[in-house]
Amino acid sequence: MSTDTAVPNSPPTPPSPTLDVAGLDIAALRAATPGMRHAHHMNAAGAALPSAATLAAVTDHLHLESLLGGYEAAEALADRTERVYQSAARLIGAEPQDIALVDSASTAWQRALGALRLKAGDRVLASSSTYVSSALHLLEMRDSHGIVLEVLPADASGQIDLGALETALREPAALVTIAHVPTSSGLVEPVAAVGALAARAGVPLLLDATQSIGQLPVDVQEMHCGIVVATGRKFLRGPRGTGLLYVDPELRARSRPAAPDVRGAQWSSAYQYEVVPGARRYETWESSHALRLGLGTALDEALDLGVALIRDHVTELAERLRAGLSGVPGIRRTDPTAAASGIVTFLREDEDPRQTVRDLRATGFRLTTVPASHGQWDLGRRGLERVARASLHVYNSADDVDALVAALTARERRRRGTREATSETVSRTASGSPSGVIPGFPTPTFAVPGSVTPTSTGSEPGSATPTSTDPGPGSATPTSTDPGPGSATPPSTGPEPASPTSTATVPEPAPVGPLTASSSRPTGSADDRADVIVVGAGIHGSSAAWQLAARGASVIHLDRFPAGHTEGSSHGRTRMIRRAYPAEIWDGLVDTAYSAWQELELASGQRLVTTTGGLYARAAGAPATLRGPGCENVDHARAAELFPGLRLCEGFSAVHDPAAGVIDAQTSLTALAALGSAHGVDRRDGCAVLRWRRDGEGVRVDTDQGVLHAGRLVVCAGPWTGELLPAFAQPLSVVRIVNLHLGSSRRHLLEPPLLGAFSVDVPDVGLLYGIPAFGGAGVKIGLDHGPPEDPSVPAGAVTEAERDRLLGLASRFLPAADGPVEETITCRYTMAPRNRFAVGRLPGEDRVLMAAACSGHGFKFGPAVGAALADLAEGKERADLDFLSPAAMGITDRPGPGAGA
Repeated sequence: MSTDTAVPNSPPTPPSPTLDVAGLDIAALRAATPGMRHAHHMNAAGAALPSAATLAAVTDHLHLESLLGGYEAAEALADRTERVYQSAARLIGAEPQDIALVDSASTAWQRALGALRLKAGDRVLASSSTYVSSALHLLEMRDSHGIVLEVLPADASGQIDLGALETALREPAALVTIAHVPTSSGLVEPVAAVGALAARAGVPLLLDATQSIGQLPVDVQEMHCGIVVATGRKFLRGPRGTGLLYVDPELRARSRPAAPDVRGAQWSSAYQYEVVPGARRYETWESSHALRLGLGTALDEALDLGVALIRDHVTELAERLRAGLSGVPGIRRTDPTAAASGIVTFLREDEDPRQTVRDLRATGFRLTTVPASHGQWDLGRRGLERVARASLHVYNSADDVDALVAALTARERRRRGTREATSETVSRTASGSPSGVIPGFPTPTFAVPGSVTPTSTGSEPGSATPTSTDPGPGSATPTSTDPGPGSATPPSTGPEPASPTSTATVPEPAPVGPLTASSSRPTGSADDRADVIVVGAGIHGSSAAWQLAARGASVIHLDRFPAGHTEGSSHGRTRMIRRAYPAEIWDGLVDTAYSAWQELELASGQRLVTTTGGLYARAAGAPATLRGPGCENVDHARAAELFPGLRLCEGFSAVHDPAAGVIDAQTSLTALAALGSAHGVDRRDGCAVLRWRRDGEGVRVDTDQGVLHAGRLVVCAGPWTGELLPAFAQPLSVVRIVNLHLGSSRRHLLEPPLLGAFSVDVPDVGLLYGIPAFGGAGVKIGLDHGPPEDPSVPAGAVTEAERDRLLGLASRFLPAADGPVEETITCRYTMAPRNRFAVGRLPGEDRVLMAAACSGHGFKFGPAVGAALADLAEGKERADLDFLSPAAMGITDRPGPGAGA
């Protein structure tokens, strides 16, 4: 139970099966999208995540410019630039000479409209789906040029009223303009029908494909388009600062750019110029060749995947989300009935959508809001001031969708104070997954992860400077050949919610026969019996109590302090999780830990682990102490690219763990308490255990509030383990740990993805560890060692010397942490030889189990250890935990009863 560093969670779990019904390899697409390692990104309609290949195309060209010069680099890659026009033309069924590359859809709109030279009295017919920048331009032209602007009504489905358009076209008109998909909803306009009516009337159609190109097929011939404008940054997944303009050759022949540029015209004599024949007449000389090449890569990726397959995948996910939102109390869908794109909009009752989105962002979801000022002819007409908007793409899976539905469901339950017990059958969403759980994780047989096979239990950060000859889990600089679990940097807690594909309900767990102490259930009075008594309400005790109760055991759960106390090791906002550990012996337990966090998220309906990646640094000449599946060694330069918020000098190298992340410790403990209560755990805070002893076929426990009896006793007492189990008093030691949360004037540099979980083994100082700014709190830092502390004495406040020492390290390694100290925290590590844990049965006491001495790196293993303790209480063997048994710590004699016995 430590306040150790937050544990980063593993990257989102790829959907299963790998190929979705549309035939796309979603796992590969996610893996090729760096941003999906950090969050559930659902803002493609704002700016989609580019692929690694698109990013490389941009940065490679910038590098080439730095070597050759801008003109020379452009000349060297002129053929590749030409292919961008070809790819854009292929995507929309046009010819390369009909394409202009610009910096945005708005620029494309302005240049195309300017070339039409509209004059006073010209009628422009616009759909209510028109984007804000286009509408503003039309309103200005109405005021400055005298054009007649008519906004066409929508029908009952939300689409443009084709009858009204047909009637309007009976009179002369200069232009019809429509947005294929608006920014304010998932509506899809009937563009082909609109284009046919406009063509029949001889009126050009200007199509705004900003929100459709890349997710829906766009064919300029089938849609009868005269002009198409589009951006690169949205569903095309191109870089910001890119856009496309298509102008039909016939329309181009009777229009001229209002402001020609040397790129699109030739100055032929003193007072004459000629525009170039193709659409490049609308371009300007100055442009970013790097961004254009990035756009070309994105266009090629869309063509390779096939827009039809993209459409099928995206629209299926959107329908899944709309169906899921329909089952969330307090959520109102705001899409019109003609919604058929990857955009989904909604509102929460009595809440500003901006707050809804802020709360979701704090838990790893990337959405946005759309105000009426961005769509007055749509949102304003419908009386909506603002909506929340999710928008999906090929890198999203059903996992992401179901996780969002579960997060909204859990938040609504918290708001209403009616959290449902996980043992009850949960209602299904229209998608077939439980509505109250986080999708993306496999649905367990029981509501509790009782069958997981965890292997370790410690409390977080992991000591950086072990003093034993066998470096334990937390040691940053182990000196023995058997590295322990807690190397310099804490591991990660587990993959994001996996995809909820099961439609089964969550049944009641079966009773645990071997635990039953009596045929009748205890009434809960002070001298009652229970199947199991659990001592300690930190992460391990709370996990064990829930696991046991969910399997059918009656459980009395004791803690000597009131709920929410700060004397132990499990309080504080965050912990770290990582896969990087010193030795292979830990790998199995780390895998189990990640799975156990997934199962806890599933049962609680809350996101508890966020993947941020992790960097664990050491002096370049120091021996490497961390390794693990998926980890790699990087130099200081690469480390700076991965985490710009962390400053390492040339003398450092690091281990990069992409699966590392942050555990929401506070929410985890609250969730465990709620789950335990739902399964009947009799929680008694402020009830101290005085002594215990074997009593026939069970155990007697004396407390300061009376005598209790149980079939088994589970001790998870953290710093007070030696008091209750005297045989451990000598080998264990309790130390004081201090953490600071720091503010910043450049907070984004200290948040994921610019900073993740980290540690730096600082020569002559010790292991500095940290968790990025998360959930509204500033970056968290601490040193992974401290002076001895007597747990019988209340922990004192952080001293000025402790504070100044950490601030000095922050200024050295986290230059952006220049704000005030937002919060100070003290906690206790219970250190064991070799920084190992003690998990298992007490020698000679088969009715007594324990989990203790987590040496500062055990929080991440909490749910896994809880399941292990429940297994052992049921009489199951856990050979995977043998390396953490009390015997492995040298406790081989019968420990004997607790103090005072």
